[in-house]
Amino acid sequence: MQVKFLDETVVSDFKFKTKPYQHQYNVFMKSRDKESYALFMEQGTGKSKVILDNIAYLFRAGKIDSVIIAAPKGVYRNWINQEYEIHMPDDVQEFTDTELWSPLLTKKNLDRLSNFLSPSHRLKFFVINIEALSSDKGKNYLTRFLNMGKTFFVVDESSAIKNRSARRTKACLKLSRLAKYRRILTGTPVTQGPLDLWSQMNFLDEYIFQNSFYAYRNAYCVLNRRRLSSHTFDEVIGYQRLDELQKVIEPYSYRVTKKECLDLPDKIYQQREIEMTPDQKKMYRILKNQAILELEQFKTITAPLVITRILRLQQILCGYVKYDDGRIENIKGPNPRLEELLSVLEEIDGNVIIWATFRRSIEMIHDALAEKYGVEKVASYYGETLSEDRPEIVSSFQKGKIKYFVGQPRTGGFGLTLTKAKTIIYFNNTYDLEIRLQSEDRAHRIGQDEKVTYIDFVCPKTIDERILKVLKNKKRLAGEITGDNWRELFS
Repeated sequence: MQVKFLDETVVSDFKFKTKPYQHQYNVFMKSRDKESYALFMEQGTGKSKVILDNIAYLFRAGKIDSVIIAAPKGVYRNWINQEYEIHMPDDVQEFTDTELWSPLLTKKNLDRLSNFLSPSHRLKFFVINIEALSSDKGKNYLTRFLNMGKTFFVVDESSAIKNRSARRTKACLKLSRLAKYRRILTGTPVTQGPLDLWSQMNFLDEYIFQNSFYAYRNAYCVLNRRRLSSHTFDEVIGYQRLDELQKVIEPYSYRVTKKECLDLPDKIYQQREIEMTPDQKKMYRILKNQAILELEQFKTITAPLVITRILRLQQILCGYVKYDDGRIENIKGPNPRLEELLSVLEEIDGNVIIWATFRRSIEMIHDALAEKYGVEKVASYYGETLSEDRPEIVSSFQKGKIKYFVGQPRTGGFGLTLTKAKTIIYFNNTYDLEIRLQSEDRAHRIGQDEKVTYIDFVCPKTIDERILKVLKNKKRLAGEITGDNWRELFS
């Protein structure tokens, strides 16, 4: 069918709020009435819009009265703060109540979540971070929610439930039986092998693979029986009948890559939200207040004065603190930004550039990726990288031998050709517009034959947001620091 888009974005029998790309329209038409469906759409191809259009279609038809979106921590807020506002049709928004999960058991939060379960004739749109399903609190709340009515249940970035033994996977599979409609979204359904698919497809429908993991494994894996002194086990040494497997899942799924989407823009921008640990929040607040007090004492505020303090705040957001005497210490506990990076990379196929401003960050990233993927798959390119090693790093990346290029944009953001990458991640942003634009163009230049996705890591209500806002407006941060404008950066 040749799609003709009208000004009011009415296509076929459905009125969209935002005009779909051709591939989005195709998958919408294929999946909109299906109880179970997988959107195996590469990152940046607009999976969220398809889901929101599907929700609107089913709600208008009276087939659903509630929605659950379970997504990773870095993106689950985006479903309400960005995607919902942009793509959900106004007539549906008018009759929708939205709510975000909060694990904090304050009286205010408990009352809010409890009230959301009250019966109504409105569409209930609930978003929860997938990690919360590892806890009884999150699982029990969703059980109550699902028992209320006809629910459309979505797992975004469903590779998060590929481990069938994980608590959140077990919870998702059990909860999915209570939903009327189920969707999974991921651009990389298989990273290690066909076993990755089992729990994802089982979430959709337990009978796709006859609800038996071992029957599935025996059908599509080549096994070798191994004996140890204490026990014996079956080791997977290869795969078989993959053409048959493809035919089994084909009625339940749609696959598209950015390269296949001829109407997509050449540059696609996304954000991942990072939540600070309590220790980070405390240190960030103290340093921010200290910076404001210090700057207020100067009669004339210059850009270098402000930027020096901004860099200290950025370092805290990256997981460490640098003292005046030069000492550097990691902040106690987990590093949410580094954890988010590892999570994002699970969803990305192909070569990746990771830009980070600070040497400490580059070294932490390099070590984490080397441990997870192998030291031969990652290379660092920053001030400490020997000049004689740099050409070989670029060459190996372009040949695909190195998958992860971890670079400092001030060092590697100029002059290099890194067109093997179709994804660029900004672990944190430089305040310099020229460096940002140059670093973007390392992959987006002659020789690039695919769309390029840019992912910014942002900690809400911090200097991250302020810097990104300035860069998006194509302005230089230094030029924004005039008069009392510097205060806005710290607000």
